[in-house]
Amino acid sequence: MSASADGYMEDQALKEAIRKVALGFCVEEVTEEYAVEDGEARLIKRRKTRKDVPPDLKAVNLLREGQDYAALSDEQLEAERQRLLRELQKETAQHAPMEG
Repeated sequence: MSASADGYMEDQALKEAIRKVALGFCVEEVTEEYAVEDGEARLIKRRKTRKDVPPDLKAVNLLREGQDYAALSDEQLEAERQRLLRELQKETAQHAPMEG
């Protein structure tokens, strides 16, 4: 695959990620706890959780701006990608259900 094709696919993936955050999404997680008995790991607890991540207005604004990612350098795209990932992590942490 050529470098330009890789860049196009990454650009499309970034746009899709922004769209997903802008619209909101649901994440399902499975947490499993194991205990070792007689030298074998045995599942003792499985917890399924569903997290609804609400739409993000910053992502909506980014989509509305219609920013031309093709005009950005690789460094600018990577910086924007990292920024969006940090924002997504913050949003996910803020909306995570409290365990107690």
